[in-house]
Amino acid sequence: MQLTQTTVNDLLARLSSADGYMYLSCDVDPHALTDLLASRFGAPRTLVLDGFTDPTVADSSGTSLLAPFKDRAVTIRAWAYGNQWVGTGTARDDEGIVRPVLAVAQRQVPEHVAVATDEHEDIDWVDRLIRITGWTQPAQRPDTHWAEVESRLGTALPADYKRMVETFGEGAFDAWLSLNQEPWTELREDGLLIWAGTEHEDLYCWRVDGDDPNRWPVVVRTFDNKIDLSFDYPASQFVCRILVDPHHPFTMTRYFDTHWFMNYWESD
Repeated sequence: MQLTQTTVNDLLARLSSADGYMYLSCDVDPHALTDLLASRFGAPRTLVLDGFTDPTVADSSGTSLLAPFKDRAVTIRAWAYGNQWVGTGTARDDEGIVRPVLAVAQRQVPEHVAVATDEHEDIDWVDRLIRITGWTQPAQRPDTHWAEVESRLGTALPADYKRMVETFGEGAFDAWLSLNQEPWTELREDGLLIWAGTEHEDLYCWRVDGDDPNRWPVVVRTFDNKIDLSFDYPASQFVCRILVDPHHPFTMTRYFDTHWFMNYWESD
């Protein structure tokens, strides 16, 4: 079997939209299949390696993918994608032969997190974002040297943005909104620092206004550069709202009702 993205599409289409799995031909290269899935879904989480299951694996990190293979899984890696887990690797079949496998399973974020709140309520928006995405991995960049970054930029940065980078690292929310690991300065002459962007080339910025970066408003510069829209709340709240608020002008709820963060690289 020649592996291509089209082949992977066909294999996934043969699986149930809920829970399903298949053993593949022994001539399929499991490493090549993993690489193809990683190019689409980002860095995987390893659930089983050399027959040993990660003891921290739980329902919130894809353990349902292991159920069909019981104790026969050899190596299984998993990705979150919308309301599904996607997994691949190798497992022993009924005859004890190690074969490549592909599996999907339903994924549920533990709780529905509403965004509408009392405006006077003190909310940790990064914590809320962790809950919305069902994030269970350890902090990806906890040792970021922000003093160096801020010295290079000549300004302090919002605390919630720094926590997002430290927590999630390099990647994209819903494989759509890419989080810059440090702000881009291409629009500095316009008083803007760019902290994220989308596949449609919308730029998510702050308007650098005042000495307190935690009070900088979010500004969206649309891909055609014809309009800037301002939102008077922090970046983490902005991300939460576009993920779950169907009335937000940049909402992503039309695409997914279960959200995740796609890692570009695995943490060390």
